[in-house]
Amino acid sequence: MSRIGKKPIAVPQGVKVEIAGNVVRIQGPKGKLEQPLPPGIKLEQKDGHLHAVRGSDDQAALHGLARALLNNAVEGVTKGWTRELEIVGIGYRAELKGKGTVVFSLGYSHPIEYPLPAGIEATVDPKQTKLSVTGIDRQKVGQVAAEMRGLRPPDPYKNKGVRYAGERLKKKVGKTGAK
Repeated sequence: MSRIGKKPIAVPQGVKVEIAGNVVRIQGPKGKLEQPLPPGIKLEQKDGHLHAVRGSDDQAALHGLARALLNNAVEGVTKGWTRELEIVGIGYRAELKGKGTVVFSLGYSHPIEYPLPAGIEATVDPKQTKLSVTGIDRQKVGQVAAEMRGLRPPDPYKNKGVRYAGERLKKKVGKTGAK
């Protein structure tokens, strides 16, 4: 029994939803997104709300998923999604090169250039240790943030590297008694 799938999705003012077969096109103040619907899931629009309806109990697993993806798309075109990254380490920093490239200095012998995909923007604070990834597609924002974190994942011994803002790390103790 999907409790998430039964919840209605509120469509805010200024958001247009167009249902064409198994593809839903959502247009809002920040942009447009297309979200495919899994087979067996239908979308109904009534009095400013969207309702995901499944044909049978065989699609129970996809019911809540479809509703969550649509809700993320509606929220993305109205507010947008943001993921914050922190860069920790002496000499570790990031800077914007033009509009579509982030250059990382992460202790390697060379700087790493990361090209931003279409629809994703990044901002770097003046200290060059905090990075903010924004966009309307939640999946794409999370993927870009994960790839940036993967350039130098947090080290459990020295706590250096690229991490998500607010990420708690378990620090390990190093070698002991080497004389």
